[in-house]
Amino acid sequence: MAFTPKLTYKGRPLVRCGNDIYYGSMTDPYVVYLQVLTTKKENGADVADKVHIVLLSTDETKSLPERVVRQANKSGGLFNALSFGDIMLRSQMKNEKK
Repeated sequence: MAFTPKLTYKGRPLVRCGNDIYYGSMTDPYVVYLQVLTTKKENGADVADKVHIVLLSTDETKSLPERVVRQANKSGGLFNALSFGDIMLRSQMKNEKK
């Protein structure tokens, strides 16, 4: 039985564990790792404020430092970070096709 993600963004799965979020499928050449660094209160709920974004290769033959393709920090919430991560992911996959 194939894995069906419950949460997706722009057609790609989102998997969360605490403050760590993976965006993309491990069967793709790259995934985006997002780490929530700080949160703030909005209407009584904690929401992400500053997020560290890492574009990672899924090539298991490489060591972890070699898998890091790009990194960035984004303020302004999880939506901004996800949008930026999606741009990084699509840009890298487009460059790979050339």
